[in-house]
Amino acid sequence: MSFTGQDAVAIVAIAVGLVKILGPIVGAVADRIRGGGQEAADGALAAEVDHLRGRLAEVEERLDFAERLLAQAREADQLPGGAQP
Repeated sequence: MSFTGQDAVAIVAIAVGLVKILGPIVGAVADRIRGGGQEAADGALAAEVDHLRGRLAEVEERLDFAERLLAQAREADQLPGGAQP
């Protein structure tokens, strides 16, 4: 089998294309195997968890407030004469 100049150019072009396409994928897999990049993901996850904890604390405060209002309304209805409009 003999290669012409056009065959060599096509083979080089295909090889360069494969390196351009597969290079980042292979690099990402290698980073994943080595455990690299995990610190950035952990930091972002920790920040999101902190944000969600703050939101949960706000929701708990609102729930406590609503429960106190409902308890006051029930107590008013149980008093002699009931709640006055």
